[in-house]
Amino acid sequence: MLEAHELTLTYTTGETRTNAVDGVNLAVNEAEFVGIVGPSGSGKSSLLYLLAGLRLPTGGRVRFRAQEISNLSGNDRAALRQQHFGFIFQQHFLIEYLTALENVLVAIARPTAEDRARAKELLESLGLSDHLRKHPHQLSGGQRQRVAAARAIMHRPDVVFADEPTASLDHRTAFELMEVIRKMRTSQQTALVVVTHDPSILSGADRIVHMWDGRMRSQPGEPAVNGAGGQVPNGVEARTVLVSPATLRAIRRQRQQQSPPDDPAAPGDPTQP
Repeated sequence: MLEAHELTLTYTTGETRTNAVDGVNLAVNEAEFVGIVGPSGSGKSSLLYLLAGLRLPTGGRVRFRAQEISNLSGNDRAALRQQHFGFIFQQHFLIEYLTALENVLVAIARPTAEDRARAKELLESLGLSDHLRKHPHQLSGGQRQRVAAARAIMHRPDVVFADEPTASLDHRTAFELMEVIRKMRTSQQTALVVVTHDPSILSGADRIVHMWDGRMRSQPGEPAVNGAGGQVPNGVEARTVLVSPATLRAIRRQRQQQSPPDDPAAPGDPTQP
């Protein structure tokens, strides 16, 4: 389904060239759970960004169902991500002035009553039935990540990419979140690619890939250390990864037609430049 062939990502600073990803070959099958582990700077997050079309490779290629992603225009790559991919990052990237239910619905350009019922059902299945109308700042870290997980699968993607989804959570909450993600992946037969520095959260993975200095290893060469992944790559706005521009415009129009929310603690509009 998703294939990487001789994938390379090179950064150049002055006369220094660094291969963040160096000749990686990887295939992700339908409904497969693949874990990617490694220490900070090993290239694991860079590999995920290439697989998801968030970065274009310096060399090699990524194919999704026989379609080469790097041959697509920027708009077509964005459309492919919105239709086929879901994302969970270390930071939840929820829209602060929307409720939990509304945040899940932004994955759908024009949500119907059926979509609202599905979003509600997803949140209830995650133990958030009493928090549907709460805003992100009213939720705990684990609750916010559960909302982000529901948003990631709301549109029934073929692949969910999770980049350090538990890095900002305590160990117990991290395991609870991963159990939620595994159950959702199984129920929807969605492929799951999880990048982490903590292999203990990868229970149930079909395969674990170890990264070191941009290359894949069959066994880790050194013990994993805390990484700084989980961020959207530089030059890529989180809102353009998770929500389409058309959806953002519709949200703004809808909000402009309503009175401002009685929520003085909520930050400003994150959809504005």
